[in-house]
Amino acid sequence: MSTDIDIRTRLLGTAEQLFDRHGFTATGMDRLTSGAGISSRTLYKHIGSKTRLVAAVLNERDRRFMRSLQVDSVDALFDALEGWFATEGARGCLFLRTWGETGGDVAEVTEAMARHKQRLLSRIGEIVAAEIGRHDDELAEQILILFEGATHATTYRGETAISAARRAAGLLIAGARA
Repeated sequence: MSTDIDIRTRLLGTAEQLFDRHGFTATGMDRLTSGAGISSRTLYKHIGSKTRLVAAVLNERDRRFMRSLQVDSVDALFDALEGWFATEGARGCLFLRTWGETGGDVAEVTEAMARHKQRLLSRIGEIVAAEIGRHDDELAEQILILFEGATHATTYRGETAISAARRAAGLLIAGARA
């Protein structure tokens, strides 16, 4: 028999795949329970509601994504993005897509999105500081915009979007060193 942790892990993994592929609204509870191989009673026991499930999925995705960004250079940051897309697929930012689907009116989603974006900016700030030897909030913001732009443009331009963002970021870093 599966443990509660196994069930929760399977449910979150299934929900993340379905939300990422089909969106929050189009993914019904029947599809979630069928995909995870659990009953709706079990789903509600472990999560409570679809909104709580979405927030849990976003928080788990944030944890995994941030772990993939344990790099020490801006160039490696874009390598990590390429690696993420190679394993996860390039469909843009799940946080922003979910936030957009909910109209920004679901507190749990808004909080998860804001927390993720702040963590991403902080991580990029750390990478920039390590690369140029000092903190530069404006440069970190510029690299974030390139990173976010590449995240979305890759959905329709492929990896050339990441390459272009990487080159632009490299120019910014070189300018900051000069």
